[in-house]
Amino acid sequence: MQSTRSNRVLLSLTRRFLHNRTTAQATTSPLWSRGAAGEASSSAGTATAEEHTTHFGFQTVRESEKEQKVHQVFEQVAQSYDMMNDAMSLGIHRVWKDIFVERLGPVHGMRLLDMAGGTGDITFRYLRYLANQPNPQQRVSHVTVSDINQHMLDVGEERARRLGLTTEKLPNSTIAWKCADAEKLPFESDSFTAYTIAFGVRNVTRVDKALAEAYRVLQPGGRFMCLEFSHLTNETMQWLYDQYSFQLIPPMGQLLAGQWQAYQYLVESIRRFPKQEQFKQMIQEAGFEQVSYENLTFGVVSIHSGFKL
Repeated sequence: MQSTRSNRVLLSLTRRFLHNRTTAQATTSPLWSRGAAGEASSSAGTATAEEHTTHFGFQTVRESEKEQKVHQVFEQVAQSYDMMNDAMSLGIHRVWKDIFVERLGPVHGMRLLDMAGGTGDITFRYLRYLANQPNPQQRVSHVTVSDINQHMLDVGEERARRLGLTTEKLPNSTIAWKCADAEKLPFESDSFTAYTIAFGVRNVTRVDKALAEAYRVLQPGGRFMCLEFSHLTNETMQWLYDQYSFQLIPPMGQLLAGQWQAYQYLVESIRRFPKQEQFKQMIQEAGFEQVSYENLTFGVVSIHSGFKL
């Protein structure tokens, strides 16, 4: 009975979403929904000629607005973020993150900056990976979990306490939590041996500044790694993925988390993010060398890697 009722609710929400998209197509933009076009038009219209604009999903907003809008999104979804990741990816995001940390290959003595680390998924895998490696020299490893949203960090810290992954309980590892902007990191240059960012770089206002900051805080020889939603290499599969993303994820967000617009933004932000080769070039332009990427699940996500040499 409960399953039938949930299906009816989801179907109703999906029909409303499709109706809203159709209305938006008839009046303004083919991809904006639920008033986004009006907001975008207003934002663009009030921007001065000197002020730069950027995208917030499919909206065009002033750069000064995007940080606040993204902050609001993640405040809204912080408590339900992990549950929605499971629902949206059918749990596959856990496999992607496992592969990501395996590609990083943590070693004892590493100093990691886990940017946009929020709820701690990458950090916890990093710490567990180290715990399973021999450490005869008793080298101390470190991770700083950083996020621009304190609500996300609060969720991560609470999870760490529940899992026993705190400095007091970890052998030869320390962990710190720091609220910070990826474009203006409060860390000294050459501070870390590795920098990871998972499903976070697309939410940054100026990706080039975030990449430059990543390069600055890494030590020579340090490694940059990014796990991010990307673009499928097969057009038919991309079309099917788009249908799933736009027609099911926002209603799912409403049903499971009470957040339609937040998940509408998350879907739109994925489509606006550069393709794999474009992002590779951006990483190279930031100064990184030996830049490469690996597609996972046909390109639904990709892992980009580069070194500060």
